[in-house]
Amino acid sequence: MRDLFIKNARIVDPRGVGVCNGSFLIRDDRIERIFTGETDADARVPEERSDPEQLRVIDADGWLAFPGLIDAHVHFRDPGFTDKEDIGTGAAAAGHGGFTSVIMMGNTDPPMDEAARVRSALEKGRQTGIRVYVCGNVTTGMKGQRLADLKSLRDAGAVLFSDDGLPVRDAALMEKACKEAAALGMVISLHEEDPAFIDRPGVNSGPVAASLGTAGADRQAEIDMVARDIAIAEKTGAELTVQHISARESVQLIRDAREKGLRIHAEATPHHFTLTEEAVREHGTNAKMNPPLREEVDRQAIIAGLADGTIDMIATDHAPHTAEEKARTFLQAPSGIIGLETALSLAYRELVLPGHLTWPQVIERMTAAFGVYGLPGGVLTEKGPADLTLFAPDETWTVSDGTLRSKARNTPFFGETLPGVVKYTICAGRIVWGEE
Repeated sequence: MRDLFIKNARIVDPRGVGVCNGSFLIRDDRIERIFTGETDADARVPEERSDPEQLRVIDADGWLAFPGLIDAHVHFRDPGFTDKEDIGTGAAAAGHGGFTSVIMMGNTDPPMDEAARVRSALEKGRQTGIRVYVCGNVTTGMKGQRLADLKSLRDAGAVLFSDDGLPVRDAALMEKACKEAAALGMVISLHEEDPAFIDRPGVNSGPVAASLGTAGADRQAEIDMVARDIAIAEKTGAELTVQHISARESVQLIRDAREKGLRIHAEATPHHFTLTEEAVREHGTNAKMNPPLREEVDRQAIIAGLADGTIDMIATDHAPHTAEEKARTFLQAPSGIIGLETALSLAYRELVLPGHLTWPQVIERMTAAFGVYGLPGGVLTEKGPADLTLFAPDETWTVSDGTLRSKARNTPFFGETLPGVVKYTICAGRIVWGEE
């Protein structure tokens, strides 16, 4: 493997100096040197490595360079639903999107409720070129009736616990799970929708839902579960993540909890800070997801939560489905959209360009999961892992069959031209995505 020299970059440091000019020398899987403020980057190439057979030089030409991103919430559908996505194609989509690390949810078939299944998924992930992590289920079979063997799942390599797609409805069982997870030093990540408030999932309760002949999913489904689980976390000392937050009231509940010092985290998806329920009228089933898109005031509350740090993570909830599934009627089609490949461009368009967040803030939100789940990454340091992304903000790309690497096409952004292009994604010193 040749060493890499990346010159003339604008380095985005989410936890330090902000943005500065600089270059990187990468040897094997580590960043050997970082040069900042150099006007003649070529002069910094070590003389003994000037041979192109030994050193590959990438002229970033003013592109942004930042730590490789992590998506803490993806569905790679492997095992059980690999017609939608598999670990290999999901990882390819991640690399195209600038992600060097992902955490796969465990609602597979069979689910990730046994140690052997976690180990098998991790082994497949090691073949992809990016860092693939796995979550274990909270309950056996994701049925919400009894806890899975959380310790064995952790020991097998699970980095968090989740029954994503389903809430843990039994409060007593949730409290028991929180106590066990806290004792193991692990985080529980929660899908917060109480079915008691949902007629049909995937669309916000209101006029759009009524036009489809359903009462939809009321916002109270999320609010009640978030409030309940914050109270359980306060009682047990557990650390929790609220997934794909959608309602303004939930944002405020989390803000209040964090101000009290509780270890409560929250994810926002790009679709929830970009779209509202009106997208259902235009995009139909490709705008159907759980929790649903809600109102403009909710979208603005999510942006405000990202800006003030109440919502500390951006995660895509990448949820591939086949074209045949999404071609069903709205009420029959499954919920979920893909998001790995559009996330960075949407964050740029919706958060940076309007001035809601700076580039360092956006990258901090897209790398915060490293710290939340105790994983390596999220910083660019000498002798640190050579995981980084090069992004050209002045270029554009169109979401199309020819550009997407996922197996799936279920996105409301299909056909749109988006700002910013991921030029290279480098994981452990290897190029996993590059234009060539």
